[in-house]
Amino acid sequence: MSLRVLGRRLRQTFGISAPRMAVRAHLSWRWKLPALVILVGLVAGMWWWGFDFGQLLGGFNSSAVAEQQARLESELTQAKSENARLRVRVSELESDLNVTRGAQSTLSKQALELQGENTQIKEELAFLQKLFSDTGKEGTIAIQRLSAERERDDAYHFSLLVVRGGNPIDDFAGELTLQAGLISSGRMTTIALPDDQPDAAATLKLKFKYYQRIEGTLRVPPGSELRSLQAKVLESGQTAPKATRNLNLS
Repeated sequence: MSLRVLGRRLRQTFGISAPRMAVRAHLSWRWKLPALVILVGLVAGMWWWGFDFGQLLGGFNSSAVAEQQARLESELTQAKSENARLRVRVSELESDLNVTRGAQSTLSKQALELQGENTQIKEELAFLQKLFSDTGKEGTIAIQRLSAERERDDAYHFSLLVVRGGNPIDDFAGELTLQAGLISSGRMTTIALPDDQPDAAATLKLKFKYYQRIEGTLRVPPGSELRSLQAKVLESGQTAPKATRNLNLS
């Protein structure tokens, strides 16, 4: 019989219980705290490694995503910079285009004005050539190119050319009279210049050797329309007209 069995029987016979002994190791906080930190670090590392490893297994790579995000942000920054540059360029081109359009408009306007002046000069040259060729009509007075255009609601602009035939020695002196036929509210009225508008007398004075251009403004009641215009050339001291020209606008 072994000693362990014998001892157990003696304890059962005499009711003696075997003493229990426990050995416990006592550690100070100086060792417990670093160990706790190390344990927490290990747990966190295992968790993070497991999380990252799980993402890799699931097809998700945080490093690749971060790299792609950085690349997209860089491309977005470049696109914004390029967009700003293009906006500046578009603004410059629009400014250049406006300047070009303004220059073209000015040149077109000037070309039309020069064309009109050229046409007018050619017409006047033709009149003068005809004037100097008519040497057999000494002292003849004629009214050429009588015209009238509405300038504003209460005024018309008129123009004409008074020419003198032959090869005169002295100047012609006289005046021009105008008689305008108007219609307003269905009624016909007349205006005579310079009698009805004395301020136009200076414009209608004539003193020339070969020709004289007359331009001025005919004031009319607002809303009225000019239907006819008659021009007469009177020599100083004479009542009979030297020349008459009629213009019908109806």
